Amino acid sequence: MTGDGTRTVRAGLPEAEAYAPTLPGPVFAAHYHLPGDAVGPYTYGRDGNPTWSLLERAISELESPGTDAETVVFSSGMGAISAVLLSHLRQGDAAVLPSDGYQLLPALVERLAGYGVTVRTAPTGEDAQLTALDDRTKLLWLETPSNPGLDVCDIRRLAEAAHARGALVAVDNTLATPLGQRPLELGADFAVASGTKALTGHGDVLLGYVTCRDPRLAAEVRAWRKTVGAIPGPMEAWLAHRSLATLQLRVDRQAATALALAEALRDRPEITGLRHPGLPTDPAHQVAAGQMRGGRFGCVVSFTLPDKERADRFLAALRLVDDATSFGGVRSTAERRGRWGGDAVAEGFIRFSVGAEDPDDLIADVLRALDAASAAASDTASDTASDAAGG
Repeated sequence: MTGDGTRTVRAGLPEAEAYAPTLPGPVFAAHYHLPGDAVGPYTYGRDGNPTWSLLERAISELESPGTDAETVVFSSGMGAISAVLLSHLRQGDAAVLPSDGYQLLPALVERLAGYGVTVRTAPTGEDAQLTALDDRTKLLWLETPSNPGLDVCDIRRLAEAAHARGALVAVDNTLATPLGQRPLELGADFAVASGTKALTGHGDVLLGYVTCRDPRLAAEVRAWRKTVGAIPGPMEAWLAHRSLATLQLRVDRQAATALALAEALRDRPEITGLRHPGLPTDPAHQVAAGQMRGGRFGCVVSFTLPDKERADRFLAALRLVDDATSFGGVRSTAERRGRWGGDAVAEGFIRFSVGAEDPDDLIADVLRALDAASAAASDTASDTASDAAGG
């Protein structure tokens, strides 16, 4: 199987068995029949589950097709991220993380510092994390494209530099998905992602995963999962596997519409800082085009409106877009990212996740909402001016 669509539809399915379902239902079990010694594929519910196994095999086939890669699934993306960092860093080690990555990374940095790990940070863009590497570095963490700023770094270049210093390399591949980018093929040791986002794509599952080609690294991550109990439920794992079948259809539709939306926003006078790696004018485009696959530059578009009030009016005026966090779902979402704190963004910064709606309908809704927000801002300014004149 070589085509992405064929691979996503067939990934992780068991061998055909007469009268059995093509994708078996979730296995709900805390324990299994276990005669004799405690050996075998399934011994206890925290160690393994047949439903996890099928999903893990499926993700491995997508992240690293044609290899013996191993995937370990978790109850959330943060569970997966924590497992890599906390299972491979010890007191006295140093790590390099992005300064513009996911907003919970600073909380992990604080935790690592408490364990005696030195953490240095640098921005994703222009491969700035190269400057933070030294011979003490044990792990380099990349997030490309970054969330929410959509900067991109050269995975192969950074991985080669880190490996030359004896460091491992992990890449958060959440925004790209394994159809848009394969970090392990570009030299990374770990491909990590929140399956909550585009991988499952329906906004109804929390999930994370780590994929490795080195079985020793995978074993360490798996042991961490067992120790802390960050395991997914069988229903969540089954829903995720079911959803994989449409991944290529969803990703291609969302990427194409995201690029069309970004192009439609380029000339809007109220918008600044428009970012999407697929735009030829985007600062990240050249690097992204060299390592992201099939013209799939992700479903997220980011931009900044003049202030918090304008952003809130825009979000309230949208009819086809939910004001919600997360990204990658079949229903478009958008949010004023500054409401969470933790991200170095302006108050009017919007992270927009493009769904699977008809492109013309979605773009028309966005442009109409922008017009409505601008008109309301003009009315407010006129009222203010009138009040001042009357006073």
